[in-house]
Amino acid sequence: MSKVDLTSLEWCELIFKDRNKSYGAYKMRRDLGKRQAAALIIVTVVALVGFTLPRLIRMAMPAQKEEMVEVTRLSTLEEPEIKEETMKKVEPIAPPPALKSTIKFTAPVIRKDEEVNEDDELKSQDELTQTKVQISIADVKGNDELNGKDIADLQEVITQTPEVQKEEPYDMVEQMPQFPGGPAELLKYIAKNLKYPIIAQENGIQGKVILRFVVNAKGYVEDIKVLRSLDPYCDKEAVRVVKSLPQWIPGKQNGRNVPVYYTCPIVFKLQ
Repeated sequence: MSKVDLTSLEWCELIFKDRNKSYGAYKMRRDLGKRQAAALIIVTVVALVGFTLPRLIRMAMPAQKEEMVEVTRLSTLEEPEIKEETMKKVEPIAPPPALKSTIKFTAPVIRKDEEVNEDDELKSQDELTQTKVQISIADVKGNDELNGKDIADLQEVITQTPEVQKEEPYDMVEQMPQFPGGPAELLKYIAKNLKYPIIAQENGIQGKVILRFVVNAKGYVEDIKVLRSLDPYCDKEAVRVVKSLPQWIPGKQNGRNVPVYYTCPIVFKLQ
C-alpha cells in the first residue's frame, strides 16, 4: 500500500468528488498544505530570532563600566551595629598638699653691749633696704626645728606637675562638630577626592565602608577606625580621603570645645 499525502490536491478532489465544493470545508481542505508550510516557517523564524537576538545585541553593544561614587547622608543611613563602648571616667587629680616652710628658731639671750657682735645686731628698715643680702622664699619639705636649713642656701626648688590626661571623646554633645559649609559640602568633598580602586572595579566589588573618627577640640580629624569593612583597597581609600579632610568647626559642650566621635558612611558603586 502506497503512502497517501493528505495535503495533496488529488486527495482533496477524491474526498469531495460528487459533493458540494462551494461549501467552506473544501476550501479549508485544499489550502491545508499551504497553511501548515507557512506555520512551520513562522515558528522556525521566531525560534531562530529568539535564540540569536540577545547574542547579537551583546555583540553590537559592548558592556561599559561607568564609575560613580555615591555618598549617603548620615540621616538616611540605617544605623550600623556598633558595640557600645564604656566611657572611661576621668577621676579628678587631688592637688598636692601645701608645703610649709620652717625656719630654725633661736631663743633670745640678753648680753652686754660690748659682747654683742655688730653683725648680730637688729637692722633698721633703712639698713635692710640698702643691704645686698638676698632674701628668698621657698617651701622645703621635711624641715624641723633641730635640723633646719637656711632657705637662702637652697639653689633650686623642684616642683612636681601632675600629668594632664587626654580628654575622652563624647558620643553626643550640645553642638556637634560641623564640616565647613555643612553636610552638603562634606559630600561634595568626598565625591570629588574619592578614587575607586582599579582592583575593586575589576573584581566587581561595590558596597559601603563605614568609618568612625574623632573631631578633636581644635577641629582636626584623628583616630580613624573602620566600623564596617568592604574590601582592603576600598577601606584604605576611604581612610585616605577622611584623613585629608580640612579643619572642622569643633563640637561644644557647656560652652567649651571638646572632642566628639563622628560616623561617616562612604558608598562604592559601579554602574
